[in-house]
Amino acid sequence: MKILGVGCHPDDLEIACYGTLAKYVRLGHEVAVCHIANGNLGHVEIAPDELRKVRWREADEAAKVIGAAHYAIDIGDLYVTAENDELVRRLAKVIREVQPDLIITHNEHDYMNDHMQAYYATLRASFGASIPHYDLAAKEPVTGVTPIYHMDTVAGTGFIPTEYVDISDVIDVKLEALSCHRSQVQWMLEHDQIDFLDFTRTCSRVRGFQSGVAYAEGFRPNHNYMRMTTKRLLP
Repeated sequence: MKILGVGCHPDDLEIACYGTLAKYVRLGHEVAVCHIANGNLGHVEIAPDELRKVRWREADEAAKVIGAAHYAIDIGDLYVTAENDELVRRLAKVIREVQPDLIITHNEHDYMNDHMQAYYATLRASFGASIPHYDLAAKEPVTGVTPIYHMDTVAGTGFIPTEYVDISDVIDVKLEALSCHRSQVQWMLEHDQIDFLDFTRTCSRVRGFQSGVAYAEGFRPNHNYMRMTTKRLLP
């Protein structure tokens, strides 16, 4: 299969589903990751223009850890909206290029609007990617209407998984990928006194307790018309 993870910020996928994506790669599937926002406001000392470059490099390094292809839409933080036609067009181009059998993205409810809008942009772009006359300048072939799975929210707040993936054998790979985001890990430790690696391990441990394994990631399938399937798509 081909799997596409669409996260809002450069570290969102690493936090919520990189264990699952790493398992896909180990099983021989093709994985691509794409972040929509460039993370340029995610620091109090590094200026936005410089941070944008730093965070792209960090995300690229993290993708290499699990062997995933890396894409970026490059929208400024707090400006992510599904009403941005250019954002949706560029994301649809990524979807057509990847030709995914499954998309993993944010839940429709999360702690910030950028995350929620990333889901709605993905919903809109993935449907547009299936329409032959959408973006007539596109050279990539159309896709089917791709099934979507919602990944966990930050700290699991308000999110009740209906499916789990055992990531016990790849928890260290997940944390290695997350540790590539040094600007965020160091900033949160210094300014918020939050050890984000420990935070992420703990959240994975909680989902593991819920599903009877050491570490897990939780998901919910999107139940919109044409998004459901009888197949088990998660590893």
